[in-house]
Amino acid sequence: MRILLVEDDRKAAGLLARGLQEEGFVVDVAHTAEDGDEQIVGVDYSLIVLDWLLPGKEGVAFCKELRLRGIQTPILMLTARDGLMDRLQGLNTGADDYLTKPFAFEELLARMRALLRRCKLTQPAALTVADLTLNPLTHRVTRRGAPLVLTPKEYAILEILVRHAGEVVSRTRLAELVWKADLIGIDNLIDVHVSNLRRKLDLPGATPLIRTVRGHGYCLIGGEE
Repeated sequence: MRILLVEDDRKAAGLLARGLQEEGFVVDVAHTAEDGDEQIVGVDYSLIVLDWLLPGKEGVAFCKELRLRGIQTPILMLTARDGLMDRLQGLNTGADDYLTKPFAFEELLARMRALLRRCKLTQPAALTVADLTLNPLTHRVTRRGAPLVLTPKEYAILEILVRHAGEVVSRTRLAELVWKADLIGIDNLIDVHVSNLRRKLDLPGATPLIRTVRGHGYCLIGGEE
């Protein structure tokens, strides 16, 4: 599951990110609300862990903006403020839970997992495009009911394309989301992975699903155009 951690204390953010990665989470880190806002574009996060006291725009204001824009991703607010009115303010602006600093890492994990379980109960697990089904919780992918064996990078690319079916996803965006780096020769690397992914997806007699938009990127289509 992909988590966005918005924390301005770089040392604390690094420690939390490493701990969460060891627990199996994919963690993106932002140090300001503005940076967090940029990272949210085009990414379907499972959870946002948001510090209240951020430079510039405070976390509580960022949380309120996200809810006004219709973003329903669960938000866990972190703060040193422990007064009743502070907790109420955080929850009333759209946070789903509130954890006071300092906290034990185990409690953070427990609260995150509780929010994720709650979210799973209200959201469909499987994503479907035409005869392709992808389950973000289990990473199981099938086409026409037949299971497909994908590498981690192939799966990551496919999930992004599925979540943006019908839209063109640029190579730059894939590089940012899958490799999280501006690598030399990244376009060729992406092309190789997409080519391998196509071979696995396009079963005999099946409609090709991934279309190359020359000069722009890739688009997952739902059937005949």
